[in-house]
Amino acid sequence: MSWLNQLIGVVSIAIMAVFFLAGEVGGRLIVIPLVWMFPRHRAAILRRWLFLGRDFIMTTLRVVGRARFDIRPRIPCEGGILIVANHQSLVDIPVVYSCVPDGYPRIVSHARYGRGVPLVSLTMKLCGGILVQPGRTGRAELEALRETARDAVHPIVIFPEGHRTRDGEIRPWKRAGLENFLSAREWTVHVLVIDGLWRAARIPDFIRTIATVECRAESAGTFTYDGRGCANHDEFIDRLHRAMCAKLSEMRSAVRDAHNETRSGEGAVK
Repeated sequence: MSWLNQLIGVVSIAIMAVFFLAGEVGGRLIVIPLVWMFPRHRAAILRRWLFLGRDFIMTTLRVVGRARFDIRPRIPCEGGILIVANHQSLVDIPVVYSCVPDGYPRIVSHARYGRGVPLVSLTMKLCGGILVQPGRTGRAELEALRETARDAVHPIVIFPEGHRTRDGEIRPWKRAGLENFLSAREWTVHVLVIDGLWRAARIPDFIRTIATVECRAESAGTFTYDGRGCANHDEFIDRLHRAMCAKLSEMRSAVRDAHNETRSGEGAVK
């Protein structure tokens, strides 16, 4: 069965690679000219373009890759919303997009994704991706990020772990970026927990395991931050972190219980 799963993974990767290349060409030849000709409809054009990409990727993963997804949160597309999510795989991105069904959020990403990555870099540029250079962010860059957050009319997504995890557990958070955004304004903070993707975090892992992936995305709660200032950041961030860890533990316990019930039922039948 493993050879079949690997074949499924190779075919899925190949389809998405072709799509990313075609999307890069289509974005430059169709989307950019449309945005230039109809600037008043920029948001609608980009929304439809992103919906097409999101739906194609998720359909490929489900139908070709045989991955299973249970994506529950529904987050409105409006300013003043901060989505704090854990990070298990590059597939996290289309999962997060699926949680905002009426529009698209702005993703905080490493600066290396801003250039040279087909479709991804173009999407970041057109849709207001927020690029950061960890460890190289000075006072001017931080103020620019706060200004971006103050003026944002779309939700902003941040992965405070900073990197994908090898076992899916919640890593310690890199707090500087989150504190910087909290300093900008009042927020409604949605804590999003994704599980089941960590075994497919990298391309070789994706090829081996995508056919066995069972991904679930749930909300760990919605929190209101009133912009009281940096003296209250640690307490608030600790609440968010505890909520994320507790929700992941709850989700994994539910999966274990379901698997145990299935095995018990199979044993009873035998």
